[in-house]
Amino acid sequence: MSDDSFNARSLAISLTAKDLKTSVGWYRDVLGFAVDKEHERNGVLRAVSLKAGAVRILVNQDDGAKGVDRVKGQGFSIQLSTDQSIDEVATRIKAHGGTLDSEPADMPWGARMFRLTDPDGFKLVISSV
Repeated sequence: MSDDSFNARSLAISLTAKDLKTSVGWYRDVLGFAVDKEHERNGVLRAVSLKAGAVRILVNQDDGAKGVDRVKGQGFSIQLSTDQSIDEVATRIKAHGGTLDSEPADMPWGARMFRLTDPDGFKLVISSV
């Protein structure tokens, strides 16, 4: 890399949810994220910050301005890497009501991974480091 190359240190994402409480519950109870902070505006819960290790996700309540039935999460996936056992993570997710899109499998490049989809259609990949 040259001296003028971008050098990011972390990544946090913001997702828009059709039902904030459902999405937060899924990330907390199924995936195992912790609620970091709740964000209210005029006494109404509008967003929740979640964390798992160094990963941060902000889940916002969709206000419907772009259409309440709009499709979300197409064209990209969110990859979460861990040094935990991929099989144990997958088992925990299933035990907490989650459904995997693909079972854990070894990839040709050496990682072990599986896929799943959140309640709003955002695609996630859980991968070994």
